[in-house]
Amino acid sequence: MTKVAVLGAGGKMGYRVSANLRSSPYEMSHVEVSEVGRARLLELGLSAKSAGDALPQADVVILAIPDNAIGKVTHQLVGQFKHGAILIALDAAAPFAGELPDRPDLTVFVAHPCHPSVFNDETDPEARRDYFGGLKAKQAIVCALMRGPEAHYALAEDVAKRMYAPVLRAHRASVDQMAILEPVLSETITATCLTVIREATDEAVRRGVPEQAAFDFVLGHINVELAILFNQLPGVRMSDAANRAVERAKTEIFAPDWKKVFERDAITESIHAITRSS
Repeated sequence: MTKVAVLGAGGKMGYRVSANLRSSPYEMSHVEVSEVGRARLLELGLSAKSAGDALPQADVVILAIPDNAIGKVTHQLVGQFKHGAILIALDAAAPFAGELPDRPDLTVFVAHPCHPSVFNDETDPEARRDYFGGLKAKQAIVCALMRGPEAHYALAEDVAKRMYAPVLRAHRASVDQMAILEPVLSETITATCLTVIREATDEAVRRGVPEQAAFDFVLGHINVELAILFNQLPGVRMSDAANRAVERAKTEIFAPDWKKVFERDAITESIHAITRSS
């Protein structure tokens, strides 16, 4: 039977991964050093093992530890990983930055959730409120085989599908492409723009617009404008007036060269800030 270990099993992501993998066909081990994390595992009916007991036996090791600690932790444990083991990182940042141990026999696989789409067919109220995914709502995931034999891909993808379940579909990409998706597309651009939208909504309220009216108005417009821009309403386009407003506002709100955030040097700088922060 394939043996899978979750490193950091009682942490924020490790807890969710461990919960989802309870019903997997794999022989599971859970590595957690903190007392708080161990207590959280007990809530799931799981007990923690030491790295020394779990890692030398594990065919697959899920690295459910923070980006800024993953390099230090994996280098400390490098001698304990089983020969030919598959390391699954939950984010592309550390692999992209070269933070993982340079042991040629270790496969490095990356799997990251897309989170449930704003456009979905969920009818269960709990699923509709599962914004992160991994509980009730279906989501897509993106995977990359950074290093290792192609034969390892199917096993690693299956583990990823189970730990992020329920999964709608799995996309295959390269680690470089995953770095474009996050942090650039999801955080540098999308999170920034949405933060500005929230700040603008608060400013409208500060200027006298009733708060609930402002929230209803902006969230409703986000919904329909996303539907138009992402082709959910075939044949429907934004009005000429709206397009003129967008083009005018772009020059006032965004730097003309804003797409430079997609350049590799900018991505590398952003990821190094993530992986090397204290």
